[in-house]
Amino acid sequence: MANKQFILIISILLPLAFLAATATAHEAPAKQDKTATVVVEGKVYCQSCKYFGSWSLTDAEPIPAAKVSVICKNHKKRVSYYNAFETDKNGYFYAELKDFKMTHYLLDHPLHSCHVKLVSSPLESCNLLSNVNNGINGSPLRFENKVVFGKNYEAVVYGSGPLAFRPTNCDPETTH
Repeated sequence: MANKQFILIISILLPLAFLAATATAHEAPAKQDKTATVVVEGKVYCQSCKYFGSWSLTDAEPIPAAKVSVICKNHKKRVSYYNAFETDKNGYFYAELKDFKMTHYLLDHPLHSCHVKLVSSPLESCNLLSNVNNGINGSPLRFENKVVFGKNYEAVVYGSGPLAFRPTNCDPETTH
């Protein structure tokens, strides 16, 4: 009797095991995950002497080859990402945060954890840091509903700034 039950169980389970094995052998290859990247963009200017001491960028000129840094701190206030980026000939920077990781999906989100700071200007005549849009303290990121799509690539683009250096020598007559 026990022998008949054993044969009955085997005759039921064996075809099921065979079906399971063939089903996994014929599955489509696993899809590659898309890489989601964080990007920060903005512009760096030389503030006009006329507006020295204010946050105005009227008559400001873009600075090519200026350097900015992107600093992110995790929810424990430890630096989790740092890199410096250089502006192009129009004073524009496009900072792709490669290797940026969030250990907590909400608290380490770039909008909360990352800031952009001025680092250096190649212009001797305009290389003093200013706090226009918090360029010294750290300009927060803005979500601008901008996403760049590519094959196996997706980038969420955040804005920051615009930031500005100020001239080293401004005549008192030209300020305000």
